[in-house]
Amino acid sequence: MAFLSLDDLDLTGKTVLVRVDINVPMENGKVTDMSRIERIVPTVRDIVAKGGKPVLMAHFGRPKGKEVPEMSLRHLVPALQAALDLPVAFAEDCIGGPAKRAVADQAAGTVVLLENTRFHAGEESNDPMFAAALAALGDIYVNDAFSAAHRAHASTEGIARLLPSAVGRLMAEELKALDLALGAPQRPVAAIVGGAKVSTKLDLLGNLVRKVESLVIGGGMANTFLAAQGIDVGKSLCEHDMAETAREILKKADEAGCTVILPSDVVVAREFAAGAATETLAAEACPADAMILDAGPETVARINATLEQTRTLIWNGPLGAFEIPPFDAATLAVAARVAELTEAGTLVSVAGGGDTVAALHAAGVADKLSYISTAGGAFLEWMEGKTLPGVAALETRQD
Repeated sequence: MAFLSLDDLDLTGKTVLVRVDINVPMENGKVTDMSRIERIVPTVRDIVAKGGKPVLMAHFGRPKGKEVPEMSLRHLVPALQAALDLPVAFAEDCIGGPAKRAVADQAAGTVVLLENTRFHAGEESNDPMFAAALAALGDIYVNDAFSAAHRAHASTEGIARLLPSAVGRLMAEELKALDLALGAPQRPVAAIVGGAKVSTKLDLLGNLVRKVESLVIGGGMANTFLAAQGIDVGKSLCEHDMAETAREILKKADEAGCTVILPSDVVVAREFAAGAATETLAAEACPADAMILDAGPETVARINATLEQTRTLIWNGPLGAFEIPPFDAATLAVAARVAELTEAGTLVSVAGGGDTVAALHAAGVADKLSYISTAGGAFLEWMEGKTLPGVAALETRQD
C-alpha cells in the first residue's frame, strides 16, 4: 500500500481539512477518556508546523442526519484546546456560511473545529453535493481517522476524490502496523479471536484460517466450537445452531494447515457474578448446570507455548468473561506473556477492538504491545480481508 503523507505535500498557507475520530465518551459534559483526542495531536501540530491551517471534521454519536444538541462537537472544544495547546475556534455547521466564515477568519497557528458531520444526512449517504460542500472549504484533505475508514461516507470517501489527499500521522501508523500484521508479516503468525458469538465473526475466522499458522478461539465462541465437536457445555453461552458452520471452519483450517487451539480445560461456575464459586475442569467435563466462563491454566500454557514459537500476533477479543474476576485470569495471563515476548523483541503484537483494548489496559500491558488499534469496526473489517472505502479512496489518489 502506498499513500501520500503530510511530508509529500506543500502545506504552506493551505487550509487542510482533517478527518479525525474524536467520538469520545463523556459524562456530565466532561470527556472521560482522552485517548482518541490525544492520538490526533501529532497530525494537527505537524500541519501547523508546516504552515498549514487545520480544519477538523468529525462525527459524534448517531444523530441520523438531524441536529441533536447533546451530540454537538462544541462540547469537545475545551478538551481539544488542552490536548493541542492551540486555540480552537468552533463553526456552528460543517458546511455553508458558518463553516466558510470560520475558515476565512482562521489565523495561522489556530485550529477550526466544524460541527458534527452527521448532523447532515448527506454524510452517511455519501452524497456528492455534501462532499463537494465540505471540499469547498479547503485546499487539501487529510484522513487521520482509520476507525471511520470502513464507512463510505462523504467525509471519509467522497471528499478524498475531490482534493489532493494524504494520510495523517495516526492513519499512517495504523496502516503500517496492520501491514506488518497481515500484509507482509514475520512468520509464523498467530491470531487470538474471542467474543460472545461465532455468528458475528464468520468472515473474520474464514479469512484468518487462510492467513495464519495458529488460531486461538476463546470466549463464548469457543463454547460453540466445543459443542460442535459433541462436547456438552452445560448452560454456557453457545450458538448451537452454528454447529455446522463451526465444523466447516475447522475443516477449512485443517485444509489450510492452520492449527486451531480451543480450550482443553475450562473454569466453570453456576452463576456469573464476582466471587462466584468456580471449578477448573477438563473441557468435556462441564456439569449440566454450570457455565464455562474462562479458559483454564492448561489452555493458557498451550497458548503461551504457541506464542513463544510465533513471530506475529493479531488479537481481537478476550479469552473469557473478563469483565468480572476471576473470569479474567486467562486473558490477563496471556496478555502478560504477549507483553513479555514483545518487549523481548521476539513478537510483533497488534491488538484491536474495544473489549480487547479494555482487557489489555486491565492487565497493565497496553503500552507494551507493538500496536493497539483504537478502531473497532474498521479493525475487524480489515482482519476480515475487506476493502475499506476510506483507505481505498486515498490509494486512488496516487494515480
